[in-house]
Amino acid sequence: MSLLPYALARPFLFGLDPETAHELTMHSLARLQGTPLEWAYCNGLVDDPVELAGLKFPNRVGLAAGLDKNARCIDGLGALGFGFVEVGTVTPKAQPGNPKPRMFRLPKANALINRLGFNNDGLDAFLANVQRSNFRKKGRILGLNIGKNASTPIENATADYLTCLDGVYPHADYVTVNISSPNTKNLRALQSDEALDALLGAVAQRREALAKQHQRRVPVFVKIAPDLDEAQVDVIAATLKRHAMEGVVATNTTISREAVKGLPHAEEAGGLSGAPVFEASNRVIAQLRAALGKGFPIIGVGGILSGTDAVAKVKAGADVVQIYTGLIYKGPDLVREAALAIKNAR
Repeated sequence: MSLLPYALARPFLFGLDPETAHELTMHSLARLQGTPLEWAYCNGLVDDPVELAGLKFPNRVGLAAGLDKNARCIDGLGALGFGFVEVGTVTPKAQPGNPKPRMFRLPKANALINRLGFNNDGLDAFLANVQRSNFRKKGRILGLNIGKNASTPIENATADYLTCLDGVYPHADYVTVNISSPNTKNLRALQSDEALDALLGAVAQRREALAKQHQRRVPVFVKIAPDLDEAQVDVIAATLKRHAMEGVVATNTTISREAVKGLPHAEEAGGLSGAPVFEASNRVIAQLRAALGKGFPIIGVGGILSGTDAVAKVKAGADVVQIYTGLIYKGPDLVREAALAIKNAR
């Protein structure tokens, strides 16, 4: 897709409530994917393969989880030129999420605030959509992102993650354990020392059983927040290694509002994404790389709005990157721009 069609579409989409615009876009993608009309937004795939966690990624730019929570548009999103797509977060049971309005644009900051709260149709519907997609058959990489239901007490969270892991394991190239959304009460407490150790211990044990059952080992990544100090990052890094997790996704949205003070909607509760999280994300990535050493897979996400941003994320220590908010502000051409920039930077 050239910039012109998105330049024409953006004023219309930005004239709508953000969640309405999102749903309209996803509905359109779901209707068009796999049809001849897919050419209208299809981007060529930049060929820049890299092996990570035993997986061959066609290029180094992926879609971050959260855009397609129900896995309705895997093929349509893949047609934008992503080397890999991550969908979810899915929870065992369907849940409506938090009350609306719960998504807000901050255009002057190229940012979004959301407090969606893992709204999704539940594990069964999610898996049905995953199985209908053809993305993996084309050699692309599909990540499935799992979480816990809002109604599940935090002390019982592990059971939800294991239920989801059981369900998604046969259909994923990798699984991401999301413990860093600020929009599910107490979820980020799972990043603390003892809670993280217990959760990842249980996940690792279940993964070993699933690997034997399915005769394939699916890598497990853990998605963490940008609002961590160096000591917390070091503890998380050590815990990831101890439980043989294959990688880390850094980072989720931030609860900080320092970069958007005074802007409309800046004080809305929820996670802030887009340009304001760029530096915090890169800081955590650099700290993780220092703590984890070379060779430990890091997916870098947070604030990529240009090819230059994507390259900076890699220079900070990420092996591959993901885009979400940048896609909303810059359009589908950002995918190709980022993939080419990373390829040409080496």
